[in-house]
Amino acid sequence: MKKNKILLSAFAFGLLTLSSCSKLDEKPESLLVTNQFYQNESQATAAVTAAYRKLYDSGQSLYNGLFQIGVEMATDDYEAGPRARNAHVRAISGLTHDSSNDRMEQLWKQSYDAINVSNIAIDKIALISAENISIQARAQLINEAKFLRALHYFNLVRWFGDVPLILKETISLDDESLYIAKSPEADIYAQIIKDLKDAEALPTPVQQAAKDLGRATAGSAKSLLSKVYLTQKDWANAAAKSKEVIDSKWYSLFDNFADVFNVATKNGREHIFSAQFQGNSGYQGNSLASRSASADVPGINGDYADALHTAGGLFASYANEDTRKAVTFVTQLVSPVDGKLYSFAPQFNKYYDPAVVGNQGQSSKNTPIIRYAEVLLIYAEALNEVNRGPNAEAYAAIDLVRQRARIAKLANVSPLLNENDFRDAVFQERRKELVYEYQRWFDLVRRGADYYIATLKAAGKTLAAKRHLHFPTPVREINLNPKLKQHPDWVGY
Repeated sequence: MKKNKILLSAFAFGLLTLSSCSKLDEKPESLLVTNQFYQNESQATAAVTAAYRKLYDSGQSLYNGLFQIGVEMATDDYEAGPRARNAHVRAISGLTHDSSNDRMEQLWKQSYDAINVSNIAIDKIALISAENISIQARAQLINEAKFLRALHYFNLVRWFGDVPLILKETISLDDESLYIAKSPEADIYAQIIKDLKDAEALPTPVQQAAKDLGRATAGSAKSLLSKVYLTQKDWANAAAKSKEVIDSKWYSLFDNFADVFNVATKNGREHIFSAQFQGNSGYQGNSLASRSASADVPGINGDYADALHTAGGLFASYANEDTRKAVTFVTQLVSPVDGKLYSFAPQFNKYYDPAVVGNQGQSSKNTPIIRYAEVLLIYAEALNEVNRGPNAEAYAAIDLVRQRARIAKLANVSPLLNENDFRDAVFQERRKELVYEYQRWFDLVRRGADYYIATLKAAGKTLAAKRHLHFPTPVREINLNPKLKQHPDWVGY
């Protein structure tokens, strides 16, 4: 029988899992392998590349479908489609999920799996001898891993509230190492900010080597940091950091909204950080394309598992001249089998790849995690809050996004908007600009219980309640870790 190996997966609260052997080794073999692996720059680079793969790896991974079915289904924009047969997914869509939901469990497990990979890279790369790695490469790789760790903790703290804060590789199977209590949200956010400030030392997009395209940069760190500040309602820092990104001139909007999602323009001037997909290459296709594609058009072979929640009013909210509408949704397709035109209710279309018509699971379109249009909207929102109403700069920022969509400037609306109306306008713009990019649930939740509940109930999801501002700590993790406690809002559910 093989000796046990600690895999980079989940045990207890999503940290460890063991191979199929019943006896636990006190010093697992894989720890020796880990120590032997981190010997030079090439191995360090491969390790951090593996950390990136945790974002969008094969199967239902975090940024390759799990976000959508585990999070976005609990909003007014989405519902489980006809082919979303998993009872756990349908429960999230109907807001009947609880702590036994397997999608909640996967969000937790995969996030901590990814964090563990980053932790190992941060610690081990620091120990590689100076003869085997350059100073510049060491710093860059460690800061990329810190960026990724910050991103995962940012997701976890928004989903679950207080969570365990783990910053080192687990190298022991004793109770003290395995069983870690939750840390307060404030401590999680402090670590996120610290990691992102370190990651600001990464090369800028201008300095980034061509071989590193798609990896995190100083611009990625600054942009995500502005979003962290925004989520914390630290308006002044959110405004200052987003302005720093804007003033850098590293990014600009594509002239055409469609280019945000075209394969030929991937990692272009608007893309700050994206989940990277490359179908039919032995790499990984974007499953969102298949999940949203029609199942009723011969030859398309879509899953139609991610459906538009029509009662939410999203489709109707777009002006007819809004160029985002035809990119975001599709209502007609020509069958590649019989050549007929098929019409249907609006379905999501951002990731549909015409190069793989009959096999959308191999879509090569990237999923934006943060892009320049969002930075402009962060700046507009933060300025409005700082100044207790919009100023000229706030209008200019949101109007760049609206102009690209070929709709009227807000600055031309008479009378000018007050603080509350401008806030609502920014959120509406975020909804239309960033739909199907894993943003809606976070936006609804950060406006508070009253807003979330009222919005969901207006869309016909009448079971919306205060507890839905977080997800429950998975019962499996609580059962495995005696130091974990359920989120207070979910006790009894």
